Amino acid sequence: MKQRAPLTLAAVTAALAALTGVAALTAPAADGKAADGKPAAARMPVERSLLVCPGPSSSDIAETTYTSFTPGAAAGEGKGSARLLGATKDAKPVLEPKEAGKPVGATASGADAPALTGSADGALAPGWTAQLTTKVSVGRTRGVLGVGCTAPGTDFWFPAVSTVKGREDYVHLTNPDDAAAIVDIKVFGPDGPAKPDAGTSESIRVDPKSTKTVLLSTLVPGAQLADATAHVTTRAGRVGASVQVGEEGVGADWLPASVDPAGSLVLPGIPADAAAVKLVVFVPGEEDADLKLRLAAPGGSISPAGNEQLHVKAGMTASADLKDLTRGEAGSLLLTPSDPKKSAPVVAALRVVRGSGAKQEIGFIPATGPVGSRATVADNRPEENTTVLSLTAPGADAKVKVTASPGTGGGEAASKDVDVKAGTTQTLVLAPAGGKGSYALTVETVSGGPVHASRTLSLPHEGIAMFTVQGLSDDRSTVSVPKAAQDLSVLTR
Repeated sequence: MKQRAPLTLAAVTAALAALTGVAALTAPAADGKAADGKPAAARMPVERSLLVCPGPSSSDIAETTYTSFTPGAAAGEGKGSARLLGATKDAKPVLEPKEAGKPVGATASGADAPALTGSADGALAPGWTAQLTTKVSVGRTRGVLGVGCTAPGTDFWFPAVSTVKGREDYVHLTNPDDAAAIVDIKVFGPDGPAKPDAGTSESIRVDPKSTKTVLLSTLVPGAQLADATAHVTTRAGRVGASVQVGEEGVGADWLPASVDPAGSLVLPGIPADAAAVKLVVFVPGEEDADLKLRLAAPGGSISPAGNEQLHVKAGMTASADLKDLTRGEAGSLLLTPSDPKKSAPVVAALRVVRGSGAKQEIGFIPATGPVGSRATVADNRPEENTTVLSLTAPGADAKVKVTASPGTGGGEAASKDVDVKAGTTQTLVLAPAGGKGSYALTVETVSGGPVHASRTLSLPHEGIAMFTVQGLSDDRSTVSVPKAAQDLSVLTR
C-alpha cells in the first residue's frame, strides 16, 4: 500500500474549485474569522475555466467575429494558456490568447463558422470570457446576432421562445466532453406543458466533441405557441445551450438562458428607442406568482401604466405587452413579489424590437444575475455610440468601476467610476483611447449594490437599427477556500 501526503481542507476545496470553476465571493473578515468565529475563507483565483460557444449562423453571407479576453486586474501572476477551437474532434484552434488584459479576435465567413469549446489555465483562467457577434445583411435571418460563450451546464431555462409560423427557434447544444451527453427539452405554453411528438424531445444524444441544433417547433408539432418557455436538462453529461431565433420580417438574434429561478429578477438594458417590449415569465414551481413590475429609469423607478402587476400560474407561461415602455430613456425591468412574504421563483426574458415596418430588428434580454465582484463582455466596437453599457442598482446605491481594455488592434485602456443610485439605470459610453478593433468592457463593484449590467451593441445597416444586447454576470474568477482547522489525511488508496 502506498502512503499519500496529507491533504488539507483548503487543498481539497481549491482542487474542486479548479475543476468546476465555481467561485464564491465572500471576502474574509478583517480579523481572519467568519461571523461564527471560525477561520474565515480566503479568496483565491480559479486555476481553470471552461467555455462553450454555439455555431454562429446557417447563412452563407454571415460574417462572424470571435473575441476572447481575460481581465488583468485579478488574474494573478505567472503564466497561463487558453484556446478556443472548433467543437469537433481534431479541430484546429480559432483563438489562443497569450496574456491577460489584451483581447484577441478572429473572424469567420459563411455558414461553416464552427461552434467552439475551450479552456483557460493559470493566469488566463480567472474571468476568462469570449463572445461571438454575427452580422447577416439580408435574408430571412438578417440582423446582428450576439451571444456570450458560457460554461457547460445541465439545466437551462429559455422564456420567450416560440413555435408559431414565421418564427424559427433553434436550440443549439454543444458537448465539450469526451463522453456523449443525453438531453431532454420540454416546452411550456400558456396552458402548461405542450404535448411533445413521441420520442423527439427526450434522450437527445449529443456526441462527444460535437454540436447539434434542434428546431423547437418539431418537438411539439401543431402547437402554435406565440410565447413559450423551453427547459433544457441533461440526463447524462453536460452541454452549452443557447437558442437562436429568426423571425420573418423582424430579424434574428440569440436568446441566452435566463438566470436560475428566483423571486425577484432584473432584466437590464432596454434600449431607449425600443419600439416594442414584451415580457415573458414562467413559474417552474407549484405556487402561482404575483409579480410587481417596475421600470428602473435614469431618474428612478416607475410602474408601467396598465402593467403594474402580472399573475403567473404555476407551470405556465405568461406574457405582458409593455409596448414602448422606455419612452425615450434607456431602462431596466425589475420584477419583485407583489407580497414580499409570498414569493414564488420565476424565470423571465424580454423580446425587444427597434424600428418599424420593414426596418424592424429583434433582440432579447433575459433575466441576468448581478456583476458581483467583476464581470466582462468581450466584443465592443469603438465607433461613436455603437456600444452602450447599462448599469442598474435595484435595491441600494452602488459605485462601480468600468474599464475599457485596449482593442484587438491597439489603443490605451480607459476607466471610469460610476455612481448608480438605488432604483435607477445609468448608461455609459466608454472606449479605449485610440482603440482599434474589438475591446472588452469590465465592470467591478466598488461599494454598495448589487449591480446588474448589460451592453447594447448597435451595428446599423441600410436604415435598419441592427443590435444585440448581452448581459454581464459575475465572472466567478475567485473561489472561497476556507482555512482548515485540521488536516484531512488520506493514508491509503
